[in-house]
Amino acid sequence: MSKIKFGTDGWRAVVGKDFNDENVRTVVKAIGKYVFDNFGLDKKIIIGYDPRNMADVYAKQTADQLAGYGFNILLSDKVIPTPVLAYNAKYLNACAVMFTASHNPPEYLGIKFIPDYAGPATSEITDELMLNLHVPFKATGAGKVELYNFKPDYFAHIEKLIDFARIKELDKNIIFDGLYAASIGYFDKLLEANSVNFESLHMYHDPNFGGGMPEPKPKFLQELIAKVKLKSNSVGFANDGDSDRFGVINENGEYVSPNEIIAILLMHLKKHKNYSGPLVKTVGASLLLNKVAEKLSVEVIETAVGFKHVGEAMRKFNPIIGGEESGGLSIKGHIPEKDGILANLLILEAMAYEGKSLVQLQSELYDFVGCKFYNDRVDKRLENVDEIAPVIEDYKNRTFVGDFKVKNVDTKDGVKLYFDDNSSWMLVRPSGTEPLLRIYFESDSIEKLEKLKEQAS
Repeated sequence: MSKIKFGTDGWRAVVGKDFNDENVRTVVKAIGKYVFDNFGLDKKIIIGYDPRNMADVYAKQTADQLAGYGFNILLSDKVIPTPVLAYNAKYLNACAVMFTASHNPPEYLGIKFIPDYAGPATSEITDELMLNLHVPFKATGAGKVELYNFKPDYFAHIEKLIDFARIKELDKNIIFDGLYAASIGYFDKLLEANSVNFESLHMYHDPNFGGGMPEPKPKFLQELIAKVKLKSNSVGFANDGDSDRFGVINENGEYVSPNEIIAILLMHLKKHKNYSGPLVKTVGASLLLNKVAEKLSVEVIETAVGFKHVGEAMRKFNPIIGGEESGGLSIKGHIPEKDGILANLLILEAMAYEGKSLVQLQSELYDFVGCKFYNDRVDKRLENVDEIAPVIEDYKNRTFVGDFKVKNVDTKDGVKLYFDDNSSWMLVRPSGTEPLLRIYFESDSIEKLEKLKEQAS
C-alpha cells in the first residue's frame, strides 16, 4: 500500500500511480469500517463522481465493494457535482463518497468522504479513517446497489433558496463556461428550468478538461473573458471540476475575487433577505470582510484555512454566510459544504435585487468600507519539512517585519501577524502535504503590499 494521506478535503493522487485499485479498495474499506462502527449497516451510503478519467469506474467498483460489506448503496446515474451529492447526504440522512480531484490537474483523481451532516469530514473523522486503513474489516450482510438520480431534490431545494423570478427580470447577458466540468447539466439546467436566458461554451464533459485546468481562475477563463468583453452588458460564470468553487467575470471582463463575492453576498443576504447571524471566514481571507461585517454589525468567526474548518463553524454558529479566499462559500439554510453553483446564482440574485451591474456592486462595496485591499500569496519551498517549524517559530516572536510593527499575533493556522497600521497583515502556514510554506500578504495599497513582501523575504 502506497502512502495514503487525507488532506483538507479528502485523498488525491495520480491515476494509475498511487490512485490505483489496491489503494482505492483500502480507502473504501476504511470508509466502510467507519460507517459501520459509527452507524451500523443500516446507514445508507451514496456515491457520486465528476467527469475525470476513471471516476465512474471507481465509483461503480466502490458501490460493489460497500454493498459486499452489507450496505445499501445509491450510485449516481450520471456525473454529479460535489455539492449536489453533499446536499443529498443531508436530505437522505446518508454518508457520501465522491470521486473527484476538484480543481487539480486532469491526471489526478481523489475520494472525498462526506458524512451525513453534508460537509467535509472533520479532522477527527479523517484521523479515524487513517487508522482504519490498517485494520481488517468484513461486515456480514447482503447489500444492494441502486442507480439513482440525485438532481431533482437538489433542484427543489435551490428553487427555495434562490429568487429565480427576480433573476429572470435581470437585464444582463449571462455567459456560462461549462469548463467541461460537473456543473454542466446543473447550473445551466436550473437557468433553463426558470426561463433565464444565457449563452454557453465548453458544454460537454471531458476528462482532460479541454487541455486546460478545471480551475475557474483568470488564467483558465480566457475564452470566457474574451466572450464577455465582446458582448456588452455581459457577465461570466464558471465552476471548477466538481462545482464546489466558483469563478465570476464582471462586465469589464475582469475577474471578481472570492473575497469581493463573499462581501457582496453578505450585504445582499442581510439587506434583501433579512438573514441574521455571524460571518465565517478563514484566516487567509481579506480584511475587507471584517470591514463589511463591522459596518453591518455582524460578528466575525475566523477559522483555519480549509473549508472543513469553515463547514464545522457553520454547523456550530449557523452564519449568514461562510466562505474562503480560494473560491468556496455556502449560506444559512443550505449545507456546510462549498457550493459554486449556488454562489453563481446568488450573484445573479444580488444584481437583480439591486438592479445594478456587478461593476457597480463592486464600486459600492468599496465606497461602503471606505478603502480597497490588495493581496498576494508567495509559496516558499524548503529543503525538508523539518525546516518548517523553526520558520513558524521565528515569525511568532517577531515584533517587526522590516518597517511594519507587529500589533497582534494569531496562531490558529501557522502564524498570522497583524500590523499596527490596522490594514496590513501576513500569514505564514505550512501546506500540509509537502515542504512548502504558503505566505499570504494583504495591505490597503499596492505600494505597502510590495514593501511588506520585500521586507518579509
